[in-house]
Amino acid sequence: MAYTYYKVGMYIMEDEQKSERAAYGKAIIRNLSIRLTKRYGKGWSVETLKKCRYFYRVYSADSIGSTVQTQSEKKVHDVDPKFIVGWNQYQILMRIDNPDARRFYEIECAQQNWSVRHLQREVASSLYERLALSRDKEGIMRLATEGQTIEKPEDVLKNPLSLEFLGLKPDASYSETKLEHAIIAKMRDFLLELGKGFLFEAEQKRFTFDEDNYFVDLVFYNRLLRCYCLIDLKVDKLSHQDLGQMQMYVNYYDRFVKLPDEKPTIGILLCPKKNDAMVELTLPKDANIYATEYSLYLPEKAVLQRKLQEWINEFEDNQEEQQ
Repeated sequence: MAYTYYKVGMYIMEDEQKSERAAYGKAIIRNLSIRLTKRYGKGWSVETLKKCRYFYRVYSADSIGSTVQTQSEKKVHDVDPKFIVGWNQYQILMRIDNPDARRFYEIECAQQNWSVRHLQREVASSLYERLALSRDKEGIMRLATEGQTIEKPEDVLKNPLSLEFLGLKPDASYSETKLEHAIIAKMRDFLLELGKGFLFEAEQKRFTFDEDNYFVDLVFYNRLLRCYCLIDLKVDKLSHQDLGQMQMYVNYYDRFVKLPDEKPTIGILLCPKKNDAMVELTLPKDANIYATEYSLYLPEKAVLQRKLQEWINEFEDNQEEQQ
């Protein structure tokens, strides 16, 4: 269906380009709708044909960059893009302005078999921008060509984690216990938000050391990284005591729980606001502990896009200074 609509869009564009009159283009779509409906039945409305035209505009532009040198003499429409998801998903994808973000969502949608509804949620939650803000420039480029690859602990982090599905009001008072219970009640959604490879093991996991009991809020295992992932929930400002406590949890799991062939344990502190400088000052450089923010509402895409562009500009400036 995607290839069919792409070709229909191509033919519409070719006919429109033969005339400079705007009214001529409207007549082409209207007449084509009548002819196709008469011949094939329902499904060829004027609105559908407009989507076909827009679909071709977006993806013919994308295909230019993928054309190899030996095909440079061909017309653009002779080099069709490869469609890997369904038409319903492409109706969402083609409205994403950033080509890198569009390719990322397309790859993830195909690899993870996302439904239309899940794709809508990930686009609305600015998944691409949130992942990109946790990576260097090379990592951002890989998102557009490979999707989200999980090779090291930093690859699972999102900034911020979007927990709007919990139903907690941002301006209301809530405790860490209430936040934890809300996550447990919505565990399926929380696992999807965490990302690839996470398996839930326990809440308030108790371990005893030197006759004292300690409790880890949430314990997960990531089968791709092959390691435990401990999550501590915070509703107030992150402190150095919180980081020290997580360091102890991670040390315990590394020494007494993980198997010899498993990777080192990851510690993640979920907090409303993190302080990167304080985290760096408190923890050693090789610490496998990360602080990441969470939001109880969908983040503003424009804000994240601006942050990402600022980060890229800053990175490029630093690279020029080093050269």
